[in-house]
Amino acid sequence: MKVLVVNSGSSSLKAQLMETSGNKVLAKAYCQRIGLSGSFMDYKTSTKQVITKPLPTHKEAFQLVFSTFTDPKIGVIKSLDEIKAIGHRVVNFGEKYNQSTLITKSVLKDMQKYVGFAPLHNPPALLGVQVCMELMPKCKNVAVFDTSFHATMPEKAYMYALPYEFYEKNKIRRYGAHGTSHRYIAYMCNKLFGNLKGKKIISCHIGSGSSICAIKDGKCVDTSMGYTPLAGIIMGTRSGDIDPSIVGEIMKIKKTDIDGALNILNKQSGLTGITGGLSDLRDIDDNLDKPRVKLAFDMLVYSIKKYIGAYAAAMNGVDYVIFTAGVGENDYLVREAVCSDMEYLGIKFDKTRNKNFKRGEVCELTKKDSPTKVFIIPTDEEFMIAMDTAKLAK
Repeated sequence: MKVLVVNSGSSSLKAQLMETSGNKVLAKAYCQRIGLSGSFMDYKTSTKQVITKPLPTHKEAFQLVFSTFTDPKIGVIKSLDEIKAIGHRVVNFGEKYNQSTLITKSVLKDMQKYVGFAPLHNPPALLGVQVCMELMPKCKNVAVFDTSFHATMPEKAYMYALPYEFYEKNKIRRYGAHGTSHRYIAYMCNKLFGNLKGKKIISCHIGSGSSICAIKDGKCVDTSMGYTPLAGIIMGTRSGDIDPSIVGEIMKIKKTDIDGALNILNKQSGLTGITGGLSDLRDIDDNLDKPRVKLAFDMLVYSIKKYIGAYAAAMNGVDYVIFTAGVGENDYLVREAVCSDMEYLGIKFDKTRNKNFKRGEVCELTKKDSPTKVFIIPTDEEFMIAMDTAKLAK
């Protein structure tokens, strides 16, 4: 089945056309600067090219993607009728929508009530669904939620110590994110290491946004992100865990409202806040001789270490620590720093293997006699979305 996987952002659109039999990627399209000047699309099949075109709205972006996929010269399909389903990456619509769901018009209308669970991510995701329904009315649409893998967390892990009415009436609780990525890691661990019954895994999805997930018996038992993706370890521009009272102090200092304070915590904090502007680990690695940059690096590593230690305690041990996503897969300095001085967890880290890793491949980073194994496993969220979509769209 040919499935289109869509990730719709506020000013961007990522689309990947897949043939699910054999997990073959036919084409990738990435529209950027939608609604802004200088909009363009990166298009990749066996070759790469850039198509420059005004994209005033997401509708024009989808139209460009569809016309390119079917273009006689550079396209990969003859007709849009070959696409049987569209899978949408969606962050969080609360407890009601915590499993991949076939989207009907009534479901879409209902989901619009829950936009507030991820106010930055949900509006463009729903917009993408609406445009696809308009342009391809015969095609089935499926929502695949970042939070679904975390639905197995026990109450003691997902509840906050607030007056219980906030959960009962407002559903304020830990939801987590990156669940599709962590679910893929569990899927791959099952393929690589056998049945996950009795196995304890800590999945470290480290990128511009980052989260840690504790996986026991193949199921999520805890995760670092919370009610929103702001919680957890330090990230590129997000603060991660802080004392909630700081929000009030920021409002006083900056003479701003709650939205202004949250904007600072989401977009001006984390690595960029400490360094004074650097959020990309490649830039940070190149400037470790500067005290504030080194401090930011050390804070990131320390926050990852603490979560690994906490989840090992929560699960009564750990068998595998997995690094994935952009930084986790590609930054050997971060991996080495995180895994140093972790012998108490049974990690005998191999620095040579770590430094000489092969990009895009599964790599073991520990010595043969290491009781706890550390691996790089490249994530593939699009694969998981496509599989869920194909299953629900049959």
